[in-house]
Amino acid sequence: MKTVIVLGGGMVGVSTALHLRRRNWDVVLVDRRAPGLETSYGNAGIIQSEAVEPFAMKRDLRSLFDIATGRTNDVHFHWGSLPQHVGPLLRYWWNSEGGRHRRIAAGWAALIAQATASHQGFIGEVGAEADALVRRQGYRTFYRNPAAFADAVATAERLRAEYGVTFAAMTPAQLASAEPALRQTGAGAIHWLAPWSVRDPGALVSAYAKLFSPNGGACRVGSAETLARTAQGWRVETADGPLEAEHVVLALGPWSPALLARYGLTFPMVRKRGYHRHYEGAALDLPLMDTDNGYVMAPMAKGLRITTGAELTAPDAPLTPVQLGRAETAARGLMDFGQGVEDEPWTGVRPCMPDMLPVIGAAPGQKGLWLNFGHGHQGFTLGPVSGQLLAQMMSGEATCADPAPFSPSRWTGARAAA
Repeated sequence: MKTVIVLGGGMVGVSTALHLRRRNWDVVLVDRRAPGLETSYGNAGIIQSEAVEPFAMKRDLRSLFDIATGRTNDVHFHWGSLPQHVGPLLRYWWNSEGGRHRRIAAGWAALIAQATASHQGFIGEVGAEADALVRRQGYRTFYRNPAAFADAVATAERLRAEYGVTFAAMTPAQLASAEPALRQTGAGAIHWLAPWSVRDPGALVSAYAKLFSPNGGACRVGSAETLARTAQGWRVETADGPLEAEHVVLALGPWSPALLARYGLTFPMVRKRGYHRHYEGAALDLPLMDTDNGYVMAPMAKGLRITTGAELTAPDAPLTPVQLGRAETAARGLMDFGQGVEDEPWTGVRPCMPDMLPVIGAAPGQKGLWLNFGHGHQGFTLGPVSGQLLAQMMSGEATCADPAPFSPSRWTGARAAA
């Protein structure tokens, strides 16, 4: 039986471990905390099957000016940290050009198309505990400006024609009827019909992880920092002692590049910090994205969760939840809700690759080292299908999608050190 250590207990790591165990690998899942408590915990809880094209950076001068001058809440950055971001950001900007973005989207869409079915496979195995966390009625994007709404509807029509995405354009009156708690309904909304929403994202990851042990897998508390080569493969130290295996999978999200640098592997990454906080007493039916103010509010088990856009700062910088404050102010203009549930906001980092595609496959020049990270805003959505793809590659099977677009070797610096 082949042996493997999976490093990372988020949606991507848990899903990869489960798919490998299904293929009769001897699998140990290792993280410093219990599954589902890091980046996978802090998202808007939407399995975005409509996100058939990856999120591109705006390239027009007005949008770039608004970002640089802090006039948009989508992005907030600290000038002092810009030097460490500028290289990956320039690559991201370059890859966001129309033709390049369309080529990138072809590979991306092949994974997104399988997202909900891949989740359903795990949900069906877990049963009622997982199913109770999931709603299958979609989510909405809200527009105040009629011209912006018309542009969004045109884009949605294109996505329907090219990819089969389903949606309904809602008038202000229809939005008011669907969400009576809203004080204003602006120009209308787009109701994306196929996505699923989850009332506790971390709990769903934890529920998936519960499938692991009964099927012969094991979970251990340990640090990925202890990863080391052995004569036969790889070793990691855990609270229960050292583990050794022929193979290791790095599913560490934003922490992956720093660890890989030890082995002469360089992966540029745009590390986007995000925030969320829960609030009491809101009557929202489905998640709502406020496009003008760069946030999502979603009904969760702990209350109304407001999540922010991207903050670009140093990894160890103190919390500066400027965007969350702006988002809360805008949200209170839309509906009534109470005070914050937590004393402090939650924060986490989204691992975005400059070409918007995750890194899935064998690490160049490092036998037995496999990678599955860099899903940007969609690790929660894509974890199960990307875990399936990597498990198929590791097992020598036919794959559910072409793995070439996600190859680690596409990065010129991703080579073993001489």
